[in-house]
Amino acid sequence: MNIVVLNSMWVLIASVLVFLMHAGFAMVEVGFTQSKNAVNIIMKNFVTVSIGVLSFFFVGYGVMYGADAGGLIGTDMFALINAPIEISGITFDVFFFFQAIFAATCATIVSGAVAERTKFTAYIVFVFVATMIIYPLIGHWIWGGGFLSTQLGFMDFAGGTAVHAVGGFCAFVGAAVVGPRTGKYKKGKPKAIPGHNIPLGALGVLILWFGWFGFNPGSTLDITSPATAHAAITTLLSGSAATFSALFFSNFRYGKPDAALTLNGALAGLVGITAGANVISFYGAIIIGLISGVIMIFSVEFFDKVVKVDDPVGAISVHGVCGSFGTIAVGLFSTQAGALGLFYGGGFKLLGIQTLGVLIVGSTAIILAFITFTTLKKTMGLRVEEHEELHGLDTMEHGISAYIEI
Repeated sequence: MNIVVLNSMWVLIASVLVFLMHAGFAMVEVGFTQSKNAVNIIMKNFVTVSIGVLSFFFVGYGVMYGADAGGLIGTDMFALINAPIEISGITFDVFFFFQAIFAATCATIVSGAVAERTKFTAYIVFVFVATMIIYPLIGHWIWGGGFLSTQLGFMDFAGGTAVHAVGGFCAFVGAAVVGPRTGKYKKGKPKAIPGHNIPLGALGVLILWFGWFGFNPGSTLDITSPATAHAAITTLLSGSAATFSALFFSNFRYGKPDAALTLNGALAGLVGITAGANVISFYGAIIIGLISGVIMIFSVEFFDKVVKVDDPVGAISVHGVCGSFGTIAVGLFSTQAGALGLFYGGGFKLLGIQTLGVLIVGSTAIILAFITFTTLKKTMGLRVEEHEELHGLDTMEHGISAYIEI
């Protein structure tokens, strides 16, 4: 079989697995929030896919992969005009399919962090901006021939920073600007607002984990590469290690193994390994997973109690913090010849590059997200009225409830 056909088939399968992650995100968000907002969560996730793919088709792909201008932005191939037949050893159509689903994935991370009090229409506008400008611009710097990869040598294999950290940074800004849910803080102290369906959240995590085997291994774009199977194993090991460390540490810290934190621990480990899944050893993946599960718990506490940013699903910690940590950890654990991490004799060079890259991406994402969310707040409004929030966004914004009372 022709190698282009073979690799195209593999990437197409991987793309379908990544698409399934949207079901996982939806179930996690629904399960970790209140029942009165389940329809709203589902609607936001469907809108994210729809608008995200269309925006990336017309504008985002050109910004991300168009002809480079000064290492900053792509300048052609908008609406895929004059796109090549093949790219990176696979057919162009399959490459676009894979990338379009990635773009929508980045945007949906924000949905959970601003859940239960954000206007549906305002979120729609944010998705347009995120998939036309924020994600593609930063993606160009990392994957599209921009300055981070070509000039600095920044490494982000499957999107630990480009997808997850960017989504997490935007989630932080969105949650901060829209403000906490009503009743979340009393006299400055956080009050737990439990999710209504942990089993549904667990199903979502398992779907996400399954989809991650397309997300990371698929990023090689080459089924014949040893890095493909290697990335699958490091993904499995890191997710498993983080699940265990989150379970153990939550039990140690709170007296009981916390279900929600254990579930988020799995996601933390999957995010943590994403940037270096192809170049980090199996032992390194386990270490990154163990650390990610613990970092995530400390981060959730920090944002909830100290910063007082209300994040119902822990998206900021799972994606923003662990995505950043995992990307920086490439500078410690990379085994790639010519780009060895600190622990493998490569010195501090790569670690410095990875840290600088995360700082550049983080500051850019935060600035662009702040401009977007504050503009929305001052124009069309970002937050629903208090009575709408208390009654639930399902009936107030969509006229239907997910659960029928008998």
